[in-house]
Amino acid sequence: MPTTNLWAGALSQLLIHQESGCPHSARHAIRLLDQLCDFDDLDADVRLLCERASVRLGQSLSRRQENRQERNHAGAA
Repeated sequence: MPTTNLWAGALSQLLIHQESGCPHSARHAIRLLDQLCDFDDLDADVRLLCERASVRLGQSLSRRQENRQERNHAGAA
């Protein structure tokens, strides 16, 4: 069973990312959520929520990187 510290860490990093947009916090949250998903005794519904949150954070990082690249290309033109 996941420890309280692991749950708290995942939620903390998720909130930091949501409040500040920090990509490092998003990466940490993804890593911690993925660790939670690896627990065999995790409830299936909770595992699904952790997986969804991890995927959405990854998508958010990808969009952010794409937007940054577009701005860099527009500025060079």
